[in-house]
Amino acid sequence: MYGNRQTLRAACNFRKVLLIAINFKDMDLKGIAGCSIVTLALAGSLNASALTIEDYIAPGKNSPVAIKEMRPLSDGLTYAAISEDGRSIDIFEYKTGKKIGTLFSIDGIKGDLKIDSFDGYQVSDNGKKILLWNNVDKIYRHSFTAQYFVYDVMRSTLKRVSESGAQRGAVLSHDGRMVAYVRDNNIFISNLDYGTDKPITSDGEINRIINGVSDWSYEEEFGVVNTIRWSGDDTSLAYMRFDESEVPTYTFDNYKSFCDSNPLSDVYPSQYTYKYPLAGYPNVKVDVKVYNIDNRTTKTMDIPVESYIPSIEYDGSGSNLMVMTLNRDQNHLCLYKVNPGSTVATMLLEERSNAWLSPSIYQMVSYGKSSFVIGSERSGYCHLYECDYNGNMLRQLSKGDWNVTQYYGKSAKTGCHYAQATVRGAINRNVIRIDAKGVVSAMNNVDGFESASFSSNMDYYVRTYSNALTPTTYSVCDSSGAVIKELENNAAYAAKYASAPKKEFLTVKNANGEEMNAYIIKPADFDGSKRYPLLMTQYNGPDSQEVANRWKMEGVYYLASTGYVVAAVDGRGTGYRSREWANSVYRHLGEYEAQDQIAAARYFASLPYVDAARVGCFGWSYGGYMTLMELSSANSPFKAGVAMAPVTDWRYYDSIYTERYMSTPQQNEGGYASSSALNHTSGMNARLLIMSGTSDDNVHFYNTLKYTSKLNYEGKVFDMMALAGFEHSLGMCNARVMLFRKIEDFLKTYLK
Repeated sequence: MYGNRQTLRAACNFRKVLLIAINFKDMDLKGIAGCSIVTLALAGSLNASALTIEDYIAPGKNSPVAIKEMRPLSDGLTYAAISEDGRSIDIFEYKTGKKIGTLFSIDGIKGDLKIDSFDGYQVSDNGKKILLWNNVDKIYRHSFTAQYFVYDVMRSTLKRVSESGAQRGAVLSHDGRMVAYVRDNNIFISNLDYGTDKPITSDGEINRIINGVSDWSYEEEFGVVNTIRWSGDDTSLAYMRFDESEVPTYTFDNYKSFCDSNPLSDVYPSQYTYKYPLAGYPNVKVDVKVYNIDNRTTKTMDIPVESYIPSIEYDGSGSNLMVMTLNRDQNHLCLYKVNPGSTVATMLLEERSNAWLSPSIYQMVSYGKSSFVIGSERSGYCHLYECDYNGNMLRQLSKGDWNVTQYYGKSAKTGCHYAQATVRGAINRNVIRIDAKGVVSAMNNVDGFESASFSSNMDYYVRTYSNALTPTTYSVCDSSGAVIKELENNAAYAAKYASAPKKEFLTVKNANGEEMNAYIIKPADFDGSKRYPLLMTQYNGPDSQEVANRWKMEGVYYLASTGYVVAAVDGRGTGYRSREWANSVYRHLGEYEAQDQIAAARYFASLPYVDAARVGCFGWSYGGYMTLMELSSANSPFKAGVAMAPVTDWRYYDSIYTERYMSTPQQNEGGYASSSALNHTSGMNARLLIMSGTSDDNVHFYNTLKYTSKLNYEGKVFDMMALAGFEHSLGMCNARVMLFRKIEDFLKTYLK
């Protein structure tokens, strides 16, 4: 599968970047009467004109300093991170925050084999070996091929994992003596002691059988990329086998962009073909297999698979497999304990929903030696439960009208659990501690976005924090939350953006009187006596979040700086509130979300400094779909809108995502009809700019072609930009600046 993709990459320098829906975060608006507004003030003396469009948008220019590839080490006292110049992996002590050594340095490599760069690393449990990789070639959103190497820490020498071409999904064994990886859809094991490099599967075939890594749909919708798992004693290897034989193929023409080194060489465009399961069509079939290193045999685990396997891991002892399954509608989850020797699977627990089970619950699981912790939404919010390996619930760890969003682990010393949660409201994230008595406390009781990377013994953590007007900071803390040392405060970066427009968080009511989180950004030189055009920005997909109290310098700040009031609202269906709120859009996407966006737009348009005759909307991906639905609504207040890479009919999108929220077209024909933007084009009376990449493997260009064909048929006037060779993020060639200049020009024409 990925071999075919590499052909595409060679043809068009295809790059897959994280799906971006102009990621604005979670905020609160109320109604006109009694409107509650929280303004975050950022001091500064720089003039707004000092910031350019590149400062707001260009990759690399608008990002604060970050700690690169931080990894806790097994001693519980230290962590590793890539140096600022990218040439070494340094060791830092938690209790002081100081650098105390170097684990690996490019300049310190001995022997004949050298490298001049590396992109990532994995350290063996005993710290004796380091897996390094470089020459990364992106495949899809997360996956890539690369050249892998193993560094011997004691000898300071380097070995290639394989001499036979690029590898994918390499995983170092716990003891550092073997590396399992994938090439040509087959799994190989490189034995570093003996210098052997042998396949353990032979049936891999592009667009048919994949071993050890996932297909497009699992990677995109479950976040599953690598499925290779070493047992605790390194005597066996578990993996998933994907059979794509019955999945329909999808082919699109690939036109070279002028980012390519030789853009005029393709007199005929190439084509890219891969397996892409549309809603209602056959899905990939999956098995779990275990390979025994000693006797070189493979067994298939006897697991009752209804449709999907979103997770496989070894338990805390490293001997039994823990396998999750989901039905096709994704509202029934089962967790099995599987004996690799007998292949027998024992169901430990199951969970059901009358709508869908959020992916967060099967991504939030941690397997300890005698018990495991798993997330569940059975209470209407996502909370943590501790269970034993017989499936008995030992206790509910958290409860309340808030959600746990990440689980970090349990301290063996104190019995305390650590997690991230929305205890201070959906727009915020705090690191919390749950003590042995079940008392929940925030480690730092402040608004904003906080996350943690804990030491292996849970005694320390590196805290990452930001809010909407405070760039990301890093500090080392002890297990009580006390700061030991500030590692990075990004003060210079904060000073640079001190004059940027500022966010205000509020809540606004929808037509049902329900409060929705929202934000507003006013121009930096805002004058309350003037009336400004309004631009509503959105993503608004199920379980998503735009309105969040975290730092994110992005394109909408630039648009605000040019004289727009920019606003966003998280309406029904969005995440981090109750399941009832999210599930309200089940089986009819686009309807309630559009109503809520329109209600919010009417509220903002009623403000004394907004010109109600100049209201527009903007969105990317799902947000682009919402733009089309809103512009076509009978009561739309929007005069113009920009839809980037939009889905235009849910029958044209992938099965896992679409069916999670809509069921299949066969089971929900009416819902698909009413949710299709194609079926609402007759109401399109606003000016539209639609932008898509021709090499989008996620939301196919076909969506845009079908939609614009319908507009042409109906005699509608619109603007369109097709980007040859561009994928879903439209992020090649530093094109974001060009895209926002086009958006700025379009909005200036129709809103200013």
